[in-house]
Amino acid sequence: MIRPSRFLPLLAIYLLGASLQATDAPTITVRKSDALNVAFTGIGGSDGAVASKVVQNDLTLAGWFALVQPGMASFTVSGTFAGGVLQGKVVKGGEVVLSKNYSGTPRMAAHQFVDDIVQTLTGHQGIATSTIAFVSNRSGRKEIYLADYDGSNGRQLTHDNALSVSPALSPNGRRLAYTGYQAGYADIYVVDLATGARVRLVKFPGTNSGARFSPDGNLLACTVSKDGNPELYVVALGGGARRLTHTRGAESCPSWSPDAAEIIYSSDETGAPQLYRISSSGGSGRLVPTGFGYCTEPSWSPDGQRLTFNVRSGGGFSIAVMDVNGGAARIVTQGENPVWGADSRHIVYSTGSTISLLDVPSGKSTPVVSGLGKVTEPTWSR
Repeated sequence: MIRPSRFLPLLAIYLLGASLQATDAPTITVRKSDALNVAFTGIGGSDGAVASKVVQNDLTLAGWFALVQPGMASFTVSGTFAGGVLQGKVVKGGEVVLSKNYSGTPRMAAHQFVDDIVQTLTGHQGIATSTIAFVSNRSGRKEIYLADYDGSNGRQLTHDNALSVSPALSPNGRRLAYTGYQAGYADIYVVDLATGARVRLVKFPGTNSGARFSPDGNLLACTVSKDGNPELYVVALGGGARRLTHTRGAESCPSWSPDAAEIIYSSDETGAPQLYRISSSGGSGRLVPTGFGYCTEPSWSPDGQRLTFNVRSGGGFSIAVMDVNGGAARIVTQGENPVWGADSRHIVYSTGSTISLLDVPSGKSTPVVSGLGKVTEPTWSR
């Protein structure tokens, strides 16, 4: 049974919704930049049909490409799949710019091929081999689920028959941290996704919640209330905890900078929650001027340039994007729990019964998870 006195700190920051944003900003769609014209002529071979479907979908979702007829294309993508090996090739004007073999299932080999296409042609990291996790109430209780970035291969990870929330994938996708109530209180568990081994890592008296991995995957930033107030801590996977904040407010939702030097988080120290940034070694938090009166769930882009976060507007939630080092924040869509992907171009977010993938430059949103009841709190490997 969850004791109300220990559960309330976890919810405190969300119950301050009476304060709306100071000014309503219009929704702005960032227009699509120039795309590379690519012709995809299919994957031949005995197992090519499945691989072809995945490659085409990945190229479409990547956002960097316009799929056109061969006569209009700057690049031609093709391949064959047989004997468990995908032979992928990209040609530009008769010159081979990418030729590589990929082993594994047709789906995984296709994902790897497209990530290499993105890297080779754009210089950006791809998202096709990444994994998402999220919370679903399909079983009647909130449990953690995993899926490929495009929503395929969905499977239930936890079977705790208790409240399991706030999942966080490590950047390499090999571990997952989450807040679980199996012991009756909010503690942080870490799961090795290859072996299924699980450790109850953060179990201080009070509430332990909202863990997020550092870029190297060796540290967790999280909210701990053992001092009587929800404060930010950094906890090492091997043990040891260090307190970061010392305020009268409730701190939550930490997000690491790509170099692990700073953390942006949400705090209600001055009333409605706002965003702050602090050195990951400690010190004083500095207000992030967003222009909105209610801000939560920050996510720092892997390239270090931008921030996405939730703002409250008219009783609902919108998703905003802004440059980390200055510039006006802009609303890009309606929804909650935004998280950047490895390419610093896409965001996954939740809208009740759906997890969607947003291509920020084009404004195109694609549902990737549905049919699992209420789905919330997506997290994304990099």
